[in-house]
Amino acid sequence: MHLLEEITVIATVSVIVTLLLGRLKLPVVAGLVLSGALVGPKALSLAHDPEAIEVIAEVGVIFLLFTIGLEFSLSRLKNIFRQVALGGLLQVGVTTLVTSLICLSMDLSVPEAIVYGFVFALSSTALVLRTLGERGELDAPHGRFIVGTLIFQDLCIVPMVLIVPLLINGLDKPETWQAIMFALAKATLVVVLLFAVSRKVIPHLFRWVNASRSNEVFILTVLCLCIGTAYLTSLTGLSLALGAFLAGMIVADTDFRHRAMGDILPLRDVFVSFFFVSLGMFFDFQLLAEKPVEVGLLLLAFIGGKGLIAILAASFMRFPPRAAWLAGVGLAQFGEFGFIILQLAIQEGVVIESEIGTLLNAGILSMFLTPLLVYKAPHFTAGERALDPLAKLLRARSAEELEDRTVGHSDHVVVIGYGLAGRLLTNSLSRLKIEAVALEMNSDNVELGRKLGDPVYYADATSEEALGHAHVESCRAIVIMINDNQAIERVISTIARMKVEAPVFVRTQYMRGSEKLSQELPVNIVASEVEGGLEILSLVLNQLQIPRNLIIREVDQAREETMHSDREYSSSPLPLEAHAGLKDLKVEKLIVTAKSRVTGQSPRNLDLAESTGVSILAVRRQDSLLVHRLADIIFEPEDLVYCLGSKQDMQVVTPWFDADKVVQKPDAHG
Repeated sequence: MHLLEEITVIATVSVIVTLLLGRLKLPVVAGLVLSGALVGPKALSLAHDPEAIEVIAEVGVIFLLFTIGLEFSLSRLKNIFRQVALGGLLQVGVTTLVTSLICLSMDLSVPEAIVYGFVFALSSTALVLRTLGERGELDAPHGRFIVGTLIFQDLCIVPMVLIVPLLINGLDKPETWQAIMFALAKATLVVVLLFAVSRKVIPHLFRWVNASRSNEVFILTVLCLCIGTAYLTSLTGLSLALGAFLAGMIVADTDFRHRAMGDILPLRDVFVSFFFVSLGMFFDFQLLAEKPVEVGLLLLAFIGGKGLIAILAASFMRFPPRAAWLAGVGLAQFGEFGFIILQLAIQEGVVIESEIGTLLNAGILSMFLTPLLVYKAPHFTAGERALDPLAKLLRARSAEELEDRTVGHSDHVVVIGYGLAGRLLTNSLSRLKIEAVALEMNSDNVELGRKLGDPVYYADATSEEALGHAHVESCRAIVIMINDNQAIERVISTIARMKVEAPVFVRTQYMRGSEKLSQELPVNIVASEVEGGLEILSLVLNQLQIPRNLIIREVDQAREETMHSDREYSSSPLPLEAHAGLKDLKVEKLIVTAKSRVTGQSPRNLDLAESTGVSILAVRRQDSLLVHRLADIIFEPEDLVYCLGSKQDMQVVTPWFDADKVVQKPDAHG
């Protein structure tokens, strides 16, 4: 019960603090860090077991890095390799070197200087990725630089962890470097083997699990892969977080990445919240009151010095001033792995625990301020303007050039459900050169779509993450064609929460209950039983040679009775002999009624051809077929008029025969 009490207290305080800060328009992450500082042992002391909270927090970091790995498949990682290798090397290498030299100038020992260099070089992967994710900037130019640098930093954890215990013995001994190289080779071999085996096994495992039709089994499988891979890689000296990232990359190369993302997100958000709270618990208000100047100077070093180095690294990578500025702000804080390095250094006797309190306070303050700075940095243009001379000197790439490499789907149609109807729609859109993205929960249908060359993804469309991957925010339309009405309601609810402006079309099986679908946002509903009945009606009447305008009247009346569809009537036109250039024309027959506008008038008097674009081919009057001098014929009730024209022309001319209202033909500019 003790742990439950801790969780209850932390959750309660976190809710209150984040809500209060939210009224001040401060980010949630800042509220969580402040909550940790308040409940920690050095403040109100409401949480008495920080170690237990740290375990929960570590799971949160694992889940966070797993979801980031899901965003970065091997193919995508290859595309940003330059940012990962060169950008990360510049940032980590220069920060470590500069910090170490400053420490040596302050009469610290070489081992201490190297440890502090490592600590300053590392940024907070969890904090920055969470903040960028909330702002939708992971794919922005500065976001890609930050992500690449953070990946490189996480890779550097391995040699750093290996080097720190050896510092006390000195780095000038050959056996020391032999041990480091052996450990690195072992870790590299494990990663390569992990990818080689997993790429063969994991896709088959997921297909087998999916065949069980059990959502619980699927979630447990994802958890097993996430935590299990992290644990196995940690046995080789790699960090748990990096192992989780690798696990995410493995799943990212399967068809099940979107569903895995949707299932793991709720767990990730809960556990990551405890991670940010656990960071705040290290904050010491009394120490801040005793040493405000020292804490302030170290805070300035994190935000100013470290941020400046990151800005220069991005600039040397030829990022434009704005991207370099935002990248520097995003990386200017203490990192969670800095805690690991410091704890290891204390255990090995490289640094003294009593000497790092000021550093921890400044580091936690920098983490608290990071979300605020990231939110405000885009509006502070003086920073990027100051980089203009350097950008010109280094011939920085334009923002447009960088953005083009990150373009996703846009101006497309999102099709939810890739059954027969979804397949027909997707194929038709493809022929019309309209981009479509389909989301489907049946792996067999997904595999079929891939074979047909359609962009079909295995994903649960009730998840915001899945719809986000389909870029619903920039689509032209969303079409929902699944058979489960409850699932349809959940999808519509998710779309409403995301405030998507695109029109939504829903196909349901039955009219009953469909009114619920329009409660959260306007949707265009097509009920299969209604439209099927109307289509049968129009086909039968057309076969019985009923005039087109009477068919329209009957179909419209039937549709009005159902009150469920605004679709226009469309019947099969009478056949026209196939001639080159005439495939867009069709022949339709219209009946003249007593109330028709054309009754008692001639085509010439009405200027029918000019007004509608339709040509009169013949008129059947009782048993006679009139084909000559049709321009001057006077229309009489019950005349059957055979018209030639395009589909648009027919839509214009039909009301002339059926009502007093006349639809004018649009002009060429119209």
